[in-house]
Amino acid sequence: MPGDSKTEKATPKRRKDERKKGHVALSKDVVMIASLLGIFSVLRLLFPFMYEVLRDYMIKYITLAPAVENLSDYTTRAAWDTSIAILKAALPILLVSIFLSIVATGTQTGFIFTKGNMAPKFNRLNPIQGIKNIFSLRSLIELIKNMLKITVLALILYEVIKGDLRAIARTIDMDIKLSSVYVLSAIYSMVLKVSMIFLAVAGFDYFYQWWDFERQIRMSKEDLKEEYKQTEGNPEIKGRIRNVQRERARSRMMQAVPTADVIIRNPTHYAVALRYNLDKDNAPVLVAKGQDELALRIVAIGEENGVYVLENKTLARGIYAVTKVGAEIPPEYYGMVAEVLVYVYRMNHKIIE
Repeated sequence: MPGDSKTEKATPKRRKDERKKGHVALSKDVVMIASLLGIFSVLRLLFPFMYEVLRDYMIKYITLAPAVENLSDYTTRAAWDTSIAILKAALPILLVSIFLSIVATGTQTGFIFTKGNMAPKFNRLNPIQGIKNIFSLRSLIELIKNMLKITVLALILYEVIKGDLRAIARTIDMDIKLSSVYVLSAIYSMVLKVSMIFLAVAGFDYFYQWWDFERQIRMSKEDLKEEYKQTEGNPEIKGRIRNVQRERARSRMMQAVPTADVIIRNPTHYAVALRYNLDKDNAPVLVAKGQDELALRIVAIGEENGVYVLENKTLARGIYAVTKVGAEIPPEYYGMVAEVLVYVYRMNHKIIE
């Protein structure tokens, strides 16, 4: 059906619901580049410390090896010291990698946390869906990106090795620390070159992920209608409720007509019923008003209950337009209404103090 095509932009509620599910635009390439640069930067910065930790560890156990008497104690100590040495050398890199991954991911997603992605999704075991995913646009984009990455990496690696082949070969005669620093610098230089290229790829991937996310959360006109029903309520039900409320309010208003002192009409289009109680009211109060058929009903009920009916087109239209039922009339009508009430009281032989 035409209404089922998803052509409408996602509403704020749809976006909020998708965020709760953990469905947001996220480029893994951005996370990878941030982690890669961070890891090699820390590795280059802390290499002297890491070298000393590993060197002291190896010297210690190479020296102790010939004098070992109890192999069990030796292996236990070696296992413990090995763990400590690896922890000292690798912990900074591990922490930086975790921190950069969290920051790169959180920057894109707004640091959301949801349990939805932790739950198993058995629909991924569907072979038909799996085949569709293999031949999808996303898979094609991923294939192109990976081929581009491999090609760029191979070219840069070839250029680095080709230009520094003789220098790398001479590191055999160098001190191990100096040769390691040289090789690490060469690798870091290569990583920077690769990262510059991959950064452009990551930028493209991020915009693609954003476009694909927007495409996936698009809504059809039927979706918009259903969401409106959920948030605002069913329009038909709300309409019936409003009709019932209006009928009840109208019924209460009609019940108040007999309490009025006068009904002013115009002559069939408008009717307003006014009450003025000297002990309770500061000014005349509008107890009922109506137009056309409702106006005739107000007049009929008033006449049945002995309420005086007076024709005054200007006064009836004015009070009807600016006064709500149950409210006092505006001050600009005090004089005209006072004259009407005095006339009505005289007709009914009431005494006005």
